[in-house]
Amino acid sequence: MPDLPTPKDAAEAALFSECWDAVLSYADLCTSGSTAANQLAREAFALGIREARAAEDAGARGVGRRSSRLPRIPLLLTAVRTTAAAWEARGLGHRLDPDLRLWLNSDKAARYVGPPLSRPIALRGLRDMQEPDAALLWLAEVEALPLHAVIRRQGLDPAAAVEELNQVRGLFRDRCHRNHLDTPMDAECRSYVRLLDAVTRSPAADTPPDLSRHLATCVECAEAAACLRLHGGGLPAALAQGVIGWGGLAYLERRRRASEVRLGGGRPELPDAQGAAERSAAGRARVRRNGMLVAAVLVSALALAVSMMPGDSGGENIAKGGDPADSSPVAGPGSVLPSAGPATSAAPSSSRPAPGVSATPTATRGDAGKPDPEPQGTSSATAGAGGSEDEAACEVTYDLVNQWPDGFQATVTVTTAVTLDSWRVAWSFRDGQRIDQMWDASVAQNGSRVTATAADYNRSVAANGTLTFGFLASWQKKNTAPYAFTVNGRACTAS
Repeated sequence: MPDLPTPKDAAEAALFSECWDAVLSYADLCTSGSTAANQLAREAFALGIREARAAEDAGARGVGRRSSRLPRIPLLLTAVRTTAAAWEARGLGHRLDPDLRLWLNSDKAARYVGPPLSRPIALRGLRDMQEPDAALLWLAEVEALPLHAVIRRQGLDPAAAVEELNQVRGLFRDRCHRNHLDTPMDAECRSYVRLLDAVTRSPAADTPPDLSRHLATCVECAEAAACLRLHGGGLPAALAQGVIGWGGLAYLERRRRASEVRLGGGRPELPDAQGAAERSAAGRARVRRNGMLVAAVLVSALALAVSMMPGDSGGENIAKGGDPADSSPVAGPGSVLPSAGPATSAAPSSSRPAPGVSATPTATRGDAGKPDPEPQGTSSATAGAGGSEDEAACEVTYDLVNQWPDGFQATVTVTTAVTLDSWRVAWSFRDGQRIDQMWDASVAQNGSRVTATAADYNRSVAANGTLTFGFLASWQKKNTAPYAFTVNGRACTAS
């Protein structure tokens, strides 16, 4: 299984907390257990980020990449579907949901990877929009984020946000109508194109009986009608089904339930660690995920709790023809990265370190007081800006971004008083924590001592500038803050 990609900068590192929960939520629908869900999510996340970067690089060079113009979250979700298909082809289908396996081997799945003009209207319409517009539509309609959160994330003018969202809905309808006209269709479908456009424009228009009968038997025209009809509340379902495919409605309901919890819709009890039973399309009992995902932050914990609670009457079977009331979120926007193993109780809040962590050269716990094994670095990095020999030339801030039962995400920010031609940041862990993944730096760990070395693109730092990198790590029993931070062998003070 490939490692998750290393983000190029701190902004991209935020994807781990902004998008991971969406990927895991859909991967959970697609698999038969928590371990498989975590593996599928990791592989799909890596694939999706590679595709996003390729699209960005192509855009910077002025080269169009029509197939990769989806916003980040739907791009990552389609990567889950692609990765699941790859598992099936490699003989790993036993890890997937049985109904998904049937779908992957059907003509329905082939539509999503076949000729562009045969793909679902919603998928084609979303890709034809400018990415900021498409992202706004997806966040508001499918991820069910409240408008104020969408405004903040997209940098919109609050006074004009509602009007802009309505305009984006209209743009989506226009793109879908054009794509419907371009779709190869038989004479009967073609005869209904203008009528379908007219009927779906007006909330008061009645659907003629002959058109209604046609929509009941023609999948493509029914999909087009769902995308063209902006009133009636069917747009989120049209987007989710048309872009994601299998499990789209179940995913939609999970995100909506998670959003309700985050907005204060209840304080449900955490479910049993063995999971709750959900029913499949044929009424089969299905034991829910074994590894419960528990956030250190209370709001995320509540979202995850609701996500793993059994629904009222139909489980995740919306995508399988069941009752939508029983689909609940595994993780909503803003939740934390999960661990693959079985969950224990959430870590106490006292284990969370303060954002600023002091580290001095006099620390003696463990092997932290030993000098750094690496060379001292450049001359500019080892001399203060007019200070004494004992005066620290850097300040460090350690931020525990997210934490779950046996893992956590953190960032380290260093402000340097002097110019650095290259840098190595070192520190010691107190409780046996182990680094699993690091971005914006390469990592080496010897016992409790960790050394992060600059990447090629961020090795130079101006005087009074900052450097930032992040990592994922594991912990057991305790997760207290690291200490004895140094830059190129010189001790750093707390910020």
